[in-house]
Amino acid sequence: MQLSMKWLADYTDVSDISIKEYCDRMTMTGSKVETFEVLAEDITKVVVGKILSVVPHSNSDHLVICQVDIGAEEPVQIVTGANNVFAGAVVPVATDGSTLPGGVKIKKGKLRGEVSCGMLCSIGELGLTTHDMPGAIEDGILILNDVGLADAPLGRDIREVLELSDTAVEFEITSNRPDCLSVIGLARETAVSFGKELKLAPPAKPAARNDGETIEKYLSVDVLNAELCTRYSARVVKNVKIAPSPLWLRMRLRASGVRPINNIVDITNYVMLEYGQPMHAFDYKCLDGSHIIVRNAEEGETFTSLDNEQHTLNASSLVIADEKKAVALAGVMGGLNSEITDDTVTVVFESAMFHPGNVRVTAKKQGMRTESSARFEKGLDSENTMPALDRACELIALLGAGEVVDGTIDVYPTKKVPFVMPLEAEKINQFLGVDLTREYMADIFRALDFGVSDDNMTLTVPTYRDDVRCMNDLAEEVLRIYGYDKITSTLSSKATPTNGARTERQNFDMKLHDLLCGMGLDEIETFSFISPSWYSKIRLADDDARRTSVVISNPLGEDTSVMRTTVLPSLLKVLADNASVKNKEVALYEMGKVYLPVEGELPEEPGRLAIGFYAGDDKKGEGFYRMKGILEAILYIAGIENADFAPCTDALTFHPGRCAVMSKNDTQLAVFGQIHPAVADNYNFNVPVYVCELDMEALYAARRLMMDYKPLPKYPALERDFSFVCGEDTPAGLISREIKEIGGKVVESAELFDIYRGPQIGEDKKSVSYAVQLRADDHTMTDEEADATVKKILAGLADKHGITLRQ
Repeated sequence: MQLSMKWLADYTDVSDISIKEYCDRMTMTGSKVETFEVLAEDITKVVVGKILSVVPHSNSDHLVICQVDIGAEEPVQIVTGANNVFAGAVVPVATDGSTLPGGVKIKKGKLRGEVSCGMLCSIGELGLTTHDMPGAIEDGILILNDVGLADAPLGRDIREVLELSDTAVEFEITSNRPDCLSVIGLARETAVSFGKELKLAPPAKPAARNDGETIEKYLSVDVLNAELCTRYSARVVKNVKIAPSPLWLRMRLRASGVRPINNIVDITNYVMLEYGQPMHAFDYKCLDGSHIIVRNAEEGETFTSLDNEQHTLNASSLVIADEKKAVALAGVMGGLNSEITDDTVTVVFESAMFHPGNVRVTAKKQGMRTESSARFEKGLDSENTMPALDRACELIALLGAGEVVDGTIDVYPTKKVPFVMPLEAEKINQFLGVDLTREYMADIFRALDFGVSDDNMTLTVPTYRDDVRCMNDLAEEVLRIYGYDKITSTLSSKATPTNGARTERQNFDMKLHDLLCGMGLDEIETFSFISPSWYSKIRLADDDARRTSVVISNPLGEDTSVMRTTVLPSLLKVLADNASVKNKEVALYEMGKVYLPVEGELPEEPGRLAIGFYAGDDKKGEGFYRMKGILEAILYIAGIENADFAPCTDALTFHPGRCAVMSKNDTQLAVFGQIHPAVADNYNFNVPVYVCELDMEALYAARRLMMDYKPLPKYPALERDFSFVCGEDTPAGLISREIKEIGGKVVESAELFDIYRGPQIGEDKKSVSYAVQLRADDHTMTDEEADATVKKILAGLADKHGITLRQ
């Protein structure tokens, strides 16, 4: 919102406040100022002059010599090439030493031997257009006689004469304060911020004409969708005289960033800026049947907007129509088929309230973001339609632009009821940490146009403040006016001071970060939202629960439309990007979250650790054991002993022969292995790639909270080597665990050191060899004790699993 300080002065006096102080204070009270600009600041020493004579230049066939009266003792001589100057013309004169927009400096000099003491200015040289100065020409000197300024005092600063001197302040208005998208709204904020009087009077309603004509003779209105159009107000103006708006109105629009067009269109724009209520004017003769119908568009209905663009609508869009066609897209833009033209004689003024969500969706679908839609989509006040309509009619009378027909059409089926709430001063003080009186708070709310009861106990919220609905909102209003800078730092009386420190989970995660970085892996961090097609790239089954994702309601695109349920696609994409630029060896990890949907609730957000790497050829499958080694190091850091590693053949993302599951006490901790060849093709890998996805929540829950201290052994160990014959499907880890369990506490370790397959072992059989270390804690173990333990182990393996010694 761009605010003209001259316009603001109509409502409150800030003449004694510097622009810097104004901007700072407004920002502190919640109306953030982006920037300000002193308009026409770069125009200096340009004054009004009157051409006394025009004679041809003796040494040029296109230059003329003008004697110009600028209110000084003597006329000044100016040489110009303009062909529209004449004796008696009143013109802007850039005198010696003057400056113009764009950094142009004017100096006294000679042209073809004749002295020229300045320059006569065109509208372009003053930074103006023909919209700002109707009646002027673009390629000649600005003749003030042609724009109604023939009586301008000679020698007067041109900025004053053309009303260019102003300061425009640009505000960033938050979406919860649409009332501040208006001069009146910002004037109200200004008045309360500086303790000034707000001079706000209701617009004068035009006097009844009593000529027997009422609006019912001209127009009828039907609202067919009262949910999307909660109020529709209209008035009719006859005997319209289309003409340029007066200079003061044009310059206010210009200072607000709006281009003047003609008096009728300018009035609607002026009211929109002043009251914050978008309006539209229809040419009455273009309304078939003299009937306005507010309805949903028909599917596939076409509509040509004022900017001469054709749009195809669907049934969700709301239109203003007559009996044959749509004449406006509700809340967005009017139609070319009912625009105001030079031959318009009767005008219908519309001031309505449309559903903010519907306006936003329609504007977005049609690519038509306008000043009107930007206001409607934030949610306006339905009580504002009639004051805005009255102001438009007041301006019609003030400008002599037409005659307002008696009567108003106001379709308003459900009147907006003001919200009433208690002023809980004690709670507000406690909430803010201040000690303000109830009377002080009540005065703030009175200044903000809230209704305050006589006992200061109850507030009536203005209808334009839908953002105030609870005690916290009231506290915010008090604080921003009282001053954020006045709040002193205090320690909550209910708080117990503590030393800042990481949580146990954060420390656990940091240990893993240190471990993985120390093992040569680089950390990555990817987006949590992905494309649903990525699930197919990693070959998730159609019925896999991980395909059910949280869908983003307003995604940037299909590639970022859902929240991920697995980190693997993101990890593989980064690996693939590295492979595509010929990085030969890459090892990465990401510790992030996945998002698992829960019906009717916010999604669960468990942590995941994804690890991935590739390194050249890897014909022998060393990558699988490297990944297993990384996981074993993680188990060591977590203090988890005797975890199980078992083959996995049903994980479709992985190679069926090079995939395993790591678990503890039947709880799956991780799945790891080489990716499936089809997945490798999807990502254009030409080397083996190994990945792992580890459940951080399960790992953290299984961690060992306290580490047991075990002193160095005092007595020597005995070692026995065994080669067992077992089934091909028997996991080597199972045998190791059974040896320890059957042998008891004297079995210190059972390490696999060889696997053999051959015809002498038998079909579907394998030979596995272990080095078993035996040690007693309280004495030197004898061979007899060791042999007894060995017999116990062999018998137990044979009985439980049919595992025998290799002969």
